[in-house]
Amino acid sequence: MLSYVLAGLGLGSIYAIAAGSLVITYVASGIFNLAFAAMAYSVARFYYFLLVEEDWAIIPAAIVSLFVFAPALGMFLYAVLFRHLRLRSTLVKLMATVGLSVALPPLINLWLEQPTDPTAPGLAPRPLATYDIFGSTINADQLATYIGLVVVLIVGVGLLRFTNVGLKVRALVDSEALTSLSGTSPGRVSLGVWAASATLAGLAGILIAPTAGLSVGSMTFLMSAAFAAVVAAKLRSLPLAVGVALLMGVATNVVQKYIDPSSDFGAAVVPSIPFAFMLLFLLFYALRGQAGDLVAGGALDRAIATQGGDPSVVSAVTGGSNRLILNPGVLAGVIFVGIVAFMPGMLDRFWSGLLAGGIAIAIALLSYTLVTGEGGMVWLSQITFAGGGAVLAAELVRNYEWDPLVAVLLGAVFIVPVGVIIGLLTIRLGNLYVALVTLTFGSLIQTLVFARDPFYNFGSGQPMPRPEFATTNDDFAYLGLAVFVILAILIVNVRRSTAGLAMSAVRFSENGAKTLGISVVQTKVLVSGLATYTAAVGGGFIAMNAGSTLPDSFNPTGGLVWLAVLVTMGARSNIAALIAGIMFVMMPQVFSTYVSHDYADVPIILFGLGALGLALHPEGVVIQTGNNIMKLFGRGRRTKAVVPPGTPGASGPSAHESGDVDATPGSPVSVEKITAGGQA
Repeated sequence: MLSYVLAGLGLGSIYAIAAGSLVITYVASGIFNLAFAAMAYSVARFYYFLLVEEDWAIIPAAIVSLFVFAPALGMFLYAVLFRHLRLRSTLVKLMATVGLSVALPPLINLWLEQPTDPTAPGLAPRPLATYDIFGSTINADQLATYIGLVVVLIVGVGLLRFTNVGLKVRALVDSEALTSLSGTSPGRVSLGVWAASATLAGLAGILIAPTAGLSVGSMTFLMSAAFAAVVAAKLRSLPLAVGVALLMGVATNVVQKYIDPSSDFGAAVVPSIPFAFMLLFLLFYALRGQAGDLVAGGALDRAIATQGGDPSVVSAVTGGSNRLILNPGVLAGVIFVGIVAFMPGMLDRFWSGLLAGGIAIAIALLSYTLVTGEGGMVWLSQITFAGGGAVLAAELVRNYEWDPLVAVLLGAVFIVPVGVIIGLLTIRLGNLYVALVTLTFGSLIQTLVFARDPFYNFGSGQPMPRPEFATTNDDFAYLGLAVFVILAILIVNVRRSTAGLAMSAVRFSENGAKTLGISVVQTKVLVSGLATYTAAVGGGFIAMNAGSTLPDSFNPTGGLVWLAVLVTMGARSNIAALIAGIMFVMMPQVFSTYVSHDYADVPIILFGLGALGLALHPEGVVIQTGNNIMKLFGRGRRTKAVVPPGTPGASGPSAHESGDVDATPGSPVSVEKITAGGQA
């Protein structure tokens, strides 16, 4: 038993380092860093570069990686991103850190290249030494993990409790406003906090690598398990986060004494333990009404914090008539759909197949348009619902001989209750908790369902044929485009309806919506159901395009890339979803074919960097570009209307020349006006 406990403490120590860093960063900055795993991978990859590829010794490699590279990375990210997120809404903060999690690993791999061997050494010399403790054996990697946690706790507590630096950090946690009034620069303190956070992330990544491997996916899974300790600590209590993290690690290993982890049952139970901890604490806090979004700082900071949603998130392409045919957003959407419909006949078989795949992913991306763009909820499990729709449709075709298209469209209905249940369970949670729950849910389903036989089938999944009338790439592209247009029209109609107005009210301010008599529960359940169905249909089309369910295509890590691509284009625009889906599939191949295979990940980096741009332009590229075009168009119209000098009755500069805002209905500069057609 002692050997299981000691091994569990090693795993729990890694959880504790990650959870402690996330808690400290959140209480000091108000930002929950979903890119923690990406930062951990980046530092671990640099350590691997020095230790293995450059043949450095362990100590200098660790010193340079943890105390030079990691702090420099943290300070750089603070300067270019995190300092711009301080006053943004939780929604924008989360999506910006998702963008960072997407862009950072491929940037590091572009610089240092993908490691040839995923097995990486830790901080202990090789070959590993072993030690006997009361009849139980531990190896040097486990000992290094214990020492790492002890050093972090001693140094961290010592700095926070007994130094002037710690006093400033604690003052910043209590109130940024009062800290600034006392003469201390909150920016400098935050810079130090992010430098320390990157160091802790790097330490966790280096300690994880020997057992989980040097990969973004493995680190993301373990870090998402550490989120359970953060939830248990309500994002604020460092001692509770560390204690729960250690308990999770011990429980995960002790269970293996009684359950064979290689059996089907054991393979399902063991990875589920951290998520069971999260579920228990979430239910406890939700029932007590203590799981809403928190505002970092004290009473003064909460008093001066902005209330409601972030208006910039819901800006629209405005201007023109409200009549459907004359709305500029609708006209632009129709033109782009026409261009896409013209493309299959102009492309060869290979590129038309990629186009069909992009349209299929665009259907799934519409689910993000609903749940995030319309509902204002950061769900990170839409790719999991897409995988569920693909797997269920394939089973209906294989076992019951359903027509593939019917299986996709009707099978998706059976996935809807899962999304509704998650919506109901998270109805009282803030956006931050919802993001953590949905990410861990996706990781859990990937491990318990998609990675198990017969669904996995050695990575190839189950066969999923195309409909008989759409077997060619061109025909399938037209079928996918037709389904996309139908779903997009449905979303536009929902947006224009009374339910859509209720969604807008709930997205901006739940408390304000309640005062108007709007049911927040009904609104969010409606959004959850529609988004889940759309994701499942998209997953079915992805499987039909590939000819197989391909379970690895529905990994939650890939879902982060999906979301980054969409929010870069625009979270509330249907046409942005179509553009994002096509670009997601075709751009890497364009770079690989016409530039170099080594630069195939450059589009992913650009998508991630585009998501980082949410800190400054939350509306996305499509809507931002549309607004700029409409402003230029409106400026031209007003210039023509200027009264020439000397005309009777003319006095003073024109409205255009004086910079006055055009207040006429449909003015293109009224970027806060929300019109349904503008989001086409």
